[in-house]
Amino acid sequence: MKAYLNRRYRFSASHRLDNPAMSESENRACYGKCNNPHGHGHNYIVELTLAGEIDKDTGMVCDLAELDRFMREQLIGPMHESNLNQQRLLDGEIPTTEALSKNIYEYVKKNFRKADLQRVRVEETAQNAFEFHAPNASHRF
Repeated sequence: MKAYLNRRYRFSASHRLDNPAMSESENRACYGKCNNPHGHGHNYIVELTLAGEIDKDTGMVCDLAELDRFMREQLIGPMHESNLNQQRLLDGEIPTTEALSKNIYEYVKKNFRKADLQRVRVEETAQNAFEFHAPNASHRF
């Protein structure tokens, strides 16, 4: 039987949405105020959903301290108060929150193997949140 763990993290960062293959006017039309040449910032919330068996000795899906340390050292710490356009995690991609959620998912899935990552949800604003799911994950989180 699987149990699901949801864990939330917060960080603040700036970004500029700009596609170098598009003209200045096309970028403005596509991205609007998010194409500001000086960038703009958000207070992001990242939520992970991990699944696994409840360990009979610990009673947990995974060690929260270990998960928190991994996230703080590998993702949240490096992104906090940074410019996402310059983050290795996005590797030159346009730093949309869709790309951020996909890349966080892929990074955690590859590097944190203590539980099965099911979903990454990134909240950019009170009105915008984006999710990236495992291919066969239940969408009822």
